[in-house]
Amino acid sequence: MPANPIKPTIPLDADGKHHGFLRLPYSRDDSAWGSIMIPLTVIRNGEGPTALLTGANHGDEYEGPLALFDLAYTLEAADITGRVIIVPAFNFPAFKAATRVSPIDQRNLNRAFPGKPDGTVTEKIADYFNRTLVPMADIVLDFHSGGKTLDFVPFACAHVLDDKAQEKRCVEAVRAFNAPFTLMLLEIDNVGMYDTAVEDQGKVFVTTELGGGGTATGTSVAIAKKGVRNVLIHAGIMKGEMETGPTVMLDMPGDDCFTFSQNDGLFEPWVNLGDPVEAGDMLARIWPTERTGEPPVDYHASRSGIVVSRHFPGLIKSGDCLAVIAVPQGDGAGG
Repeated sequence: MPANPIKPTIPLDADGKHHGFLRLPYSRDDSAWGSIMIPLTVIRNGEGPTALLTGANHGDEYEGPLALFDLAYTLEAADITGRVIIVPAFNFPAFKAATRVSPIDQRNLNRAFPGKPDGTVTEKIADYFNRTLVPMADIVLDFHSGGKTLDFVPFACAHVLDDKAQEKRCVEAVRAFNAPFTLMLLEIDNVGMYDTAVEDQGKVFVTTELGGGGTATGTSVAIAKKGVRNVLIHAGIMKGEMETGPTVMLDMPGDDCFTFSQNDGLFEPWVNLGDPVEAGDMLARIWPTERTGEPPVDYHASRSGIVVSRHFPGLIKSGDCLAVIAVPQGDGAGG
């Protein structure tokens, strides 16, 4: 396999605190020998575990970048033992454009793994992380939120894994993050995901959904900042005491946790995030928009639980995820 063209402008294994970039050569109309400069901070203090911290895997999700730009500014080498690799804007082209996917190649970074060193820009980023940065890490934290099209209750989550010892380590790290909700997440499609690539390498992996709507709030950013420091302390990298509070444990036992729209129209939510629902309860109503006097289409919960996600913009299309219901742990059959 050819070498990846991405090169760090700072050392990845030197003691101290270093700010720089992952430089990806990118020849284009306005810069024949141009580069994409992905911001990077590496902090190291002697031997110890390595944490790889990423935000903006999707470019319209902001809690991760806010927490990680702050961490890169405030964290010092004397605060840690080991190494912290911080990439606040993982998918930098999408982050700059405030879009979910890259405006350069229209690829979703979180479906581009394991990537290709000679592929598109997004595939090159995925390959560099998969073959260079992830193998260095003991623990990986990748921040997500709902972007412009979804909104979530703030949760950290782990996945059900075949390796139960690895799953246990992931769950312990997710609990340490200590979001208001802690979830065993069922993915609609995990093919090509960063999550899957990291877990396939046997690493401890933590991910989140901390809000949405294409913005951040003071509350969601505070959760992200607290969570990343808790994870670093849990991993034995950062000194100090974890800041903890109550968390609601949730599970997603099956595909009926998801409700998808089969209509285009105007989205009227009937429940709020965090609300409990019973199977059959009304979740939302979709109004046709081409003329007045037409009846709406009602959507109902397929199972009982808590509403953890909902469609965000006012208009919805057929195929869009309308709502997600999770089950308080112990009430479902999941892990």
